[in-house]
Amino acid sequence: MAFNVNEFKGALSGGGARPSLFEASISGPTFAEDIRFHCRATSIPQSTLGTVIVPYFGRQVKLAGNRTFDDWTVTIINDEDFAIRNAFESWSDQINSHTQNTQTAGPDKAGYGCTGLVFQYGKDGGTIGSPWVFNGIYPVAISPIDLSWDAEAVEEFTVTFAYDWWEHGGSTS
Repeated sequence: MAFNVNEFKGALSGGGARPSLFEASISGPTFAEDIRFHCRATSIPQSTLGTVIVPYFGRQVKLAGNRTFDDWTVTIINDEDFAIRNAFESWSDQINSHTQNTQTAGPDKAGYGCTGLVFQYGKDGGTIGSPWVFNGIYPVAISPIDLSWDAEAVEEFTVTFAYDWWEHGGSTS
């Protein structure tokens, strides 16, 4: 088949999805509603299906193994009130305090695990399909905020979450 730019353009539904058209939200125990405006960057999640190798008469037969989910990271724009940064630090402290090595967020993960969402938008402003839903998220790392006298930027920091699994539309059960 000869190259035809019009066929290629016609195959890109809506002209292709744009990585800048997204929204992330987190329902956390200490969260401000503004998180969706302050989340500057994130990702659609990855999952990996493991492989179990079974030897059979000198050959290796590969069978599907267990699914694993990588951590999820969001980049947050910081305000001068530090409300979102403080909320993440408080959430983390409730899971395991800095000074006493104790948990105040509840007796088990149900007391501190929350839900994260990533919505993808089309160029018309409508959502594309269903959101990615992260189940049982909790912060495992809050990055430093770099300070410098010669910096001309708005502060940002990242938060990395562990979670149990993600769902997307009807693709998971």
